[in-house]
Amino acid sequence: MKKLFIAILPLVLLASCAKDLGDYNVDPKRASVVPAATLFTGATRNLTNALTTPNVNSNVFRFFVQHWTTTTYLDEPRYNLTSRTIPLALWQSLYRDVLSDLHEAKRLIEADKLLTDEAVKNNQLAQIELLEVYAWSVLVNTYGDIPYSEALDIENTQPKYDDAATVYADLLSRLDAALGMLTPGSEGFSGADLLYSGSIANWVKFGNSLKLKMGMVLADANPTAAATAAVEAAPNVFTSNADNAVFPYMSAPPNNNPLADNLNPILTSRKDFVSSKTLVDQMNTLNDPRRGFYFSPMADGTFVGGAYGFTNTYANYSPINPNTYALDFEALLLDYSEVEFLLAEAVERGFVTGGGTAAEHYDNAITASIEYWGGTPADAAAYLLQPSVAYATATGDFKQKIGTQKWIALYNRGFDAWTEWRRLDYPALSPPTGGNAPAGLAIPTRLIYPTTEPSLNTNYESGKAATGGDVATFKLFWDKF
Repeated sequence: MKKLFIAILPLVLLASCAKDLGDYNVDPKRASVVPAATLFTGATRNLTNALTTPNVNSNVFRFFVQHWTTTTYLDEPRYNLTSRTIPLALWQSLYRDVLSDLHEAKRLIEADKLLTDEAVKNNQLAQIELLEVYAWSVLVNTYGDIPYSEALDIENTQPKYDDAATVYADLLSRLDAALGMLTPGSEGFSGADLLYSGSIANWVKFGNSLKLKMGMVLADANPTAAATAAVEAAPNVFTSNADNAVFPYMSAPPNNNPLADNLNPILTSRKDFVSSKTLVDQMNTLNDPRRGFYFSPMADGTFVGGAYGFTNTYANYSPINPNTYALDFEALLLDYSEVEFLLAEAVERGFVTGGGTAAEHYDNAITASIEYWGGTPADAAAYLLQPSVAYATATGDFKQKIGTQKWIALYNRGFDAWTEWRRLDYPALSPPTGGNAPAGLAIPTRLIYPTTEPSLNTNYESGKAATGGDVATFKLFWDKF
C-alpha cells in the first residue's frame, strides 16, 4: 500500500498544478497572444519577401520583363501559369501573411486601452494603413477585380469581387486619410519598424511617394485623378537615396535575403538563372555602368545574356552578381530613382509644373539608380552624355525614353518593372518565338486567379467575367494602350 501511495502521489501533485485539463494543451514555448508590433514587423517582411523572391513557384516577374532567363526549365519564361501554383502563392501570401496580419495589428491597437497617447496610436495605425494600401495595390494591379470590401472577415468565406477601378479609388482615399494621421514629432512603431526605424518623417515621405506612384498608374485611364495625386504628393516625396524604403535582411536564415535561398551556394546548389540577352544587349549598347553590379562578366570581361525563353548553359552566360544574393543584401519597396522617373512623367503630362523639368527629373532618376548600385557621379554623368541616353536626343517620345531607362533601373524589382512596362509600353518586349517555342505566346498583362478560387468562392464568376474570362492577356482598367 505504501508503494502504491508513493506511485500515485506525483500524479496528484501534477494534477493540482493545473486548473483544468486544457492547461496541458498550452505550449509554453509558443506565444498565445501576438503583439501588434510583431504582426507589423512580420507583415512588412512577408510583403517584401513576396515581391523580392525569385522562387518560380511564386514570383516570375523578372521573367515577364526579361531581366533574367532560365537555364533549364522553360514553363515560367514561356508564361505557363498553371504548371505551378504561381497565382495562388502570391494571392495567399498577400492576403494571409500580409493583409490579415496588418488587419489584426490594427484591431489590437484600437482595442489597447493602455495606449492613451492619441498621436502615437494614430502614427501606428497610419503606418499599418500605408502598408495595407501598398499590399492592396499590388493585388489589384496583378489580378484586376479582387475580394476587397468583404475580405479579411473570418465569418465570410465567400467575399464578393469588387471592381478594380473602384478599389483603386478607395485605396487612394485611404492613403490620404493615413497621411493625415501622421505626426512626425511623435513616436509610432519604433523597433518594430524595419523600414525607417521609427522615423515618422520618413513615413510621410514614403506615403507621399506611394501616392505619386499610385496616382501615375492612372495617368492614361483617369488623368484628372492622376494629376490631383501628383500635385498633392510632389512637394513631400523622396529627395535622395537616403529616403528609400529599404528592408534590411539578416545574414542568417530564416530572415535572409530570399534571393539567397535560390542562388547562394551557401543555401543551394542550383544554377537555374542567368542574365537575359534582352537586358544585357540593351545595357551593352549603352555601355551601362550598372552591368557589373547587376551581373558577373565572362572570363574575357564581356557581358553575355542567355536567350530568353530557351535553355541556356549556365557557364556560357553572365550569371547574376553574387552581391545581389548575399544573405544580407537589402530589398527595396520604393526608391528615389522611381520617384524621379514619376516626376519626369508628371511634368511631361502637364500634371506638375515647377520644381524641375522632365529632363532634370530624368537625369536625377538615372543618377540615383547608378549611385545606388555602386557607381559614381562621374559614371552617371558620362552615361547621361550619350546621345542615346540624353533626354533631348534619346529615341522616341517621353514614354519610350522614360520607360526604357526605368526598366533598366528597376532591376531586382520585377513586379514594379512589369507594372511600368504594362503602363508605359516600353521597352518593346517580345515573347519567345522560333525554335521549339510554342506558337502564339504572349507576355501576361495580369496574373490569372488562383485555380482554387472557382471551387472556394462562388463570386469568382464575377471576377472572371470582368477579366475577359480570367485570361492572362486581359488588360487591367488602367492599361489603355
